[in-house]
Amino acid sequence: MTDTEAIDQTFTLDEICSLTETPKRTVRFYIQSGVMDRPIGQKRAAYYTQEHLEQLLFINKWQKSGLSLERIGELLRQQEEPADLLPKKKAGQIEVWSHLTIAHGIELQIEPSQAGLSSEQVRQLFKSVMSLYAQIKNLDGEKDER
Repeated sequence: MTDTEAIDQTFTLDEICSLTETPKRTVRFYIQSGVMDRPIGQKRAAYYTQEHLEQLLFINKWQKSGLSLERIGELLRQQEEPADLLPKKKAGQIEVWSHLTIAHGIELQIEPSQAGLSSEQVRQLFKSVMSLYAQIKNLDGEKDER
């Protein structure tokens, strides 16, 4: 297959769903919500292009990375790559990071606004992390006693 053939290749809804392991219902939702471009043509004659396939692959990858559909839509419209997700830092910019020391050698750092968390959510996360760490340490202690 030449590069030109790959660019001109078209897909049915079934084919694009199979290639990306995405349910038809999900693809239709992405189109309806404006995250993904509409297919070319209508009804049974509608088809998808390589561009649609790439959009769907990006959507799936970014969703697995934890991005919201709203942000994914912005990225696709701006044709940004994931490396551009974080805003560029400027000289003199101030950031406030929350820092939790869990144990010697284990630390958790969060910039709440970038993480999209409120102060209460950060506190809850820290409590949960500490509780989980204590549980894990207790399980290890029980194994050692056996």
